[in-house]
Amino acid sequence: MENSSQESHLSSDNSVTYESPYTVYAMAVSSTPSPTNLNHQSIALGSFLEDYSNRADIISFDPDTLSVKTNPTLSFDHPYPPTKLMFQPNRKSSSSSSSSSSDLLASSGDYLRLWEVLESSIERLSVLNNSKSSEFCAPLTSFDWNDVEPKRIGTSSIDTTCTIWDIEKGVVETQLIAHDKEVYDIVWGEARVFASVSVDGSVRIFDLRDKEHSTIIYESPQPDTPLLRSPTMPVAELERHQASVNAITWAPQSSKHICSAGDDTQAPIWELPTVAGPNGIDPLCVYSAGSEINQLQWSAAQPDWIGIAFSNKMQLLKV
Repeated sequence: MENSSQESHLSSDNSVTYESPYTVYAMAVSSTPSPTNLNHQSIALGSFLEDYSNRADIISFDPDTLSVKTNPTLSFDHPYPPTKLMFQPNRKSSSSSSSSSSDLLASSGDYLRLWEVLESSIERLSVLNNSKSSEFCAPLTSFDWNDVEPKRIGTSSIDTTCTIWDIEKGVVETQLIAHDKEVYDIVWGEARVFASVSVDGSVRIFDLRDKEHSTIIYESPQPDTPLLRSPTMPVAELERHQASVNAITWAPQSSKHICSAGDDTQAPIWELPTVAGPNGIDPLCVYSAGSEINQLQWSAAQPDWIGIAFSNKMQLLKV
C-alpha cells in the first residue's frame, strides 16, 4: 500500500466485479487459500431477500488472472438472509475433525449454523439454538469466530444477550446479558475476552474469567446519558462519511490502517495517527461504489485486496 498525505481515488481499473442474481449483504473471505486450489481465494456471499428462502454461494477468486469463478454445487439454501458469514480462522491448526480438503463456514440468522465446504458440495453440520426454553431463539445480529481458540464462537442477539458456544461439543459455554438493548455486534480480542456494541450506544468489554463484570469503554455522548465507570478516549474520530457507516475492517498486514464503508457509497482507507490532530484525519484513498456499501472484508490471505458488497455486486479492490 502506498502512503500519501493527499487523498486519491481507487480506479475501477483496479477492481474485479462479480454480479449476483440477488442483493448481496453478508460476505466472508477465507483467511486461507482454497483447499482445492492454493492459488484461489474462497469468498462466501449471502443473499438479502425479504423472504424465508435465501441463498449462500461460495465463489473462487484467482488474483493471477483477475477472474471470479462460480460452482453451482457450492451454493445452498439459507433460511432468512444470513446476517453474517465467516470462514473458520486458522483452519490448518484447528483441532477440528474436518479433513484438510474441506473448509468450515458459519452463518447467523435465526440460528447459528455450521457448514462444511467440500470440493463439490456443502454439508450442514449443525444448527445451534441458544434458547433453553423454546425450540426457537431470538434472531442473531452477528457473531465472531475466536482465532485463538477456533472451537469458540460468540454470537450477539436482539434479546440483549451474547452467547459463547463450544462448537466442537455443540453446547453453550456461557450466556451473558450484555446490554440494556439489542446487541448489534461482537468481536473477540483474545481467547477469553470479547467486546460488544449495542443500540444503547455503548461498547463493553467482557472477560470470561470474570463473568459478573464488564467494562464500558465508550458511550455515546448524548444529553442526560451518564458515563458509567471511566470510558477510554478515542484515538481518532473519522468524520468524512456523509451517511451511516455499515462496516469497518483492519488491514491484516498493518496495525494502523483501516477501511470503512457506508451508505454514502464510499470506502475510504485511513492511516491512524499516534496522536490525533485538531483538524481530523483525511483518508489515504477513497473508492466510490455504485450504491450503498453493505459489507466490507480485507483479505488476510491476499492483503492487497479488499472486498466490498453493494446492491447485487461484490467487488474486489486492489490497494
